[in-house]
Amino acid sequence: EVQLVESGGGLVQPGGSLRLSCAASGFSFSTYSMAWVHQPPGKGREWVSGIDKDGGNQRYRESVKGRFTISRDAASNTVYLHMDSLKPEDTATYYCRARILSRSYWGQGAQVTVSS
Repeated sequence: EVQLVESGGGLVQPGGSLRLSCAASGFSFSTYSMAWVHQPPGKGREWVSGIDKDGGNQRYRESVKGRFTISRDAASNTVYLHMDSLKPEDTATYYCRARILSRSYWGQGAQVTVSS
């Protein structure tokens, strides 16, 4: 059974940092690319960042370039999203996503709130 479990969300002041983690299990982690998707309040889900299966290529939505860094660790089957210089507009529920054989799998989400 595919499982994705996010952790590391919370409340942070503008300009602060957070690191989200997503622990993956139930599939061959090193075979698939991974992504982070967020859902701001009152909006639909939006792709934030992606990383290919060996971590050699990372992609970001324009609004987070230079502030967010995606990475993955094959030894622990974990994908990370390090978020710096957080802004109030980054407030959202953040989901880890795996696409396996044309099906998307999601974690339960981690709430990130950026507010003073």
